[in-house]
Amino acid sequence: MDGLRIGRDPGCDLLLNHPTVSRLHAGIREIQGRFYLFNLSPSNSTTLNGNLVALEQAEALANGDQIRIGPFFLHINRRDEGLEITVTLQIGLRIGQTETRKAAPAIARQAPASSEIAHALDLFWGKRSREKAARQSRLHPQRPPRLGKARFNWTPTRDLVRPWPFSVFIWSTILIGALSVVAAYRYASAYSPAPISDSHERASFLLTPAIAKRPNAGSCLSCHSLTSHMETSCGSCHESQVFVATVTKAHEDAGIGCLDCHTEHQGKDFRPMHLALKACTSCHSDSNTKTYNGKGVGTPHGGTLGYPVLAGQWKWKGLDPDELALKPKIAALKLPTDTENQWRSKQFHAMHLYRVVATGGVRGVAAAATSAPVLSCSSCHSSFNPIDRDLPRRTCDQCHTGLTDVSNRASIAKGVPNCVSCHVQHPKDKRHWNPELLADQVQQSAGDR
Repeated sequence: MDGLRIGRDPGCDLLLNHPTVSRLHAGIREIQGRFYLFNLSPSNSTTLNGNLVALEQAEALANGDQIRIGPFFLHINRRDEGLEITVTLQIGLRIGQTETRKAAPAIARQAPASSEIAHALDLFWGKRSREKAARQSRLHPQRPPRLGKARFNWTPTRDLVRPWPFSVFIWSTILIGALSVVAAYRYASAYSPAPISDSHERASFLLTPAIAKRPNAGSCLSCHSLTSHMETSCGSCHESQVFVATVTKAHEDAGIGCLDCHTEHQGKDFRPMHLALKACTSCHSDSNTKTYNGKGVGTPHGGTLGYPVLAGQWKWKGLDPDELALKPKIAALKLPTDTENQWRSKQFHAMHLYRVVATGGVRGVAAAATSAPVLSCSSCHSSFNPIDRDLPRRTCDQCHTGLTDVSNRASIAKGVPNCVSCHVQHPKDKRHWNPELLADQVQQSAGDR
């Protein structure tokens, strides 16, 4: 046998259920054919024939020996190679006090070797340690037990520590909130990813007429408001007698607004208009796989620009109703008998003939409204029977190249196609990027001088 464990624990081999019995009180181990008793309880005593057994000491057992553990008496009898134990209970006795020590009969006892005793103790305590490890809980002591009979080892865990008063969190929240509000006004730049552009930091307008109701003067709350969306704030501010923040119907149907093209917080030298022009070429590209309301976009004109007629059919969609409403002279040219192809042709030629100045070496004709020559049919077509469409494709980029804004700053370098001269994003913008190209604008400038 590996060893007989005696104690109050239900897992012991010999269960003695009494408060004066330890959970693992004692053990009996066979060593080289002899049986030895081990006292394993530091707080409760064990006697053999009336004599106290020292803690973790081995005492040899003989036939007729009597072991006392609490109120229990264990009578030992050898039966051949085995050991017979008879357990009796006597109430009212306390071991270690009024003991009547009787001389035990002289029995030859042979003390086992120290290594064998250590092995037997390791067996008992190893089983005991595994039982304790299986019963771990959050309230289980984390320190080893104290020496002696003091068994109070309980210490509070984190869930039993008194929490902080709830008022501490309330006042901390109020203090942090107040400091955040003060910092939002005093150190507004600390909350932005980068400084805003110089156009939105000015306290007065640089251009006249202005395209906004009021200068922003570096205010964050003009755009970032708790009561309205930023798109609404931009549209309500950028509304003046010369400019209204509207977009084309195609972009409106695609869900594209101001913020998709004009993104702020790019630095003081950043100009929102430049980003919008770059957004045109970066979005309208074959490499853009994103769809807008289920529709994709590709590179326009096959990557070039030119006369918008293919196989005799106009690919240009014509002016939107909003744009036509701003150009009543062109709208009046439509006849009830015009086909869609004829109507698009009328719109396209009415926007160019006899009102656009011939520049860049393009041949023009004299006009009474201005001393500069203006475009005519022969400016772009070398023949009309059949109609020449090769020369217009080569002459379009002579006019539609580069871009200079109203402050005479280059937005698109010369030699680079200018998308917005044909594709006007803001139809209600009464200004023109290149006023020197229009005959009536040239006449007005001459009259002002």
